[in-house]
Amino acid sequence: MKAETVFLDTNIFLRYLTNDLPQQADAAEALLLKAEKGALKLITSALVVAEIVWTLTSYYRLSKEDIRQKILAILNTPGLEVESSRLILQAINWYAEKNVDFLDAYNASWLAGKGVETVYTFDQKHFLRFEGLKVKAPPLATH
Repeated sequence: MKAETVFLDTNIFLRYLTNDLPQQADAAEALLLKAEKGALKLITSALVVAEIVWTLTSYYRLSKEDIRQKILAILNTPGLEVESSRLILQAINWYAEKNVDFLDAYNASWLAGKGVETVYTFDQKHFLRFEGLKVKAPPLATH
């Protein structure tokens, strides 16, 4: 019998990773164990991972290294398929190592995979931390 495929939302991961609501954390762990045993196939999206990073940063105030360790644990969870996991892996490492926003790191990783070398942005600070990336601002119109 083929295992049912189910989507895990952000709050399932947050309960498990933070154990702030122990009863829900236990329920989340039970799902993860079912997947590890092959009884369920779990999937989640890159946006869920981005929301986890944002919540662990803004609400739980964890360090970038602590967040990196939690995301690496998610990426290495048996029975869990994470959309764009290779991009996320690169992004979470750059997020911690280069001290940049996770979404900027994700976009830099995505650009590298596409072979794109130039970025136009008005907020250049973080993109300038990526070697080999040309960072430009569009010229401002003069009136």
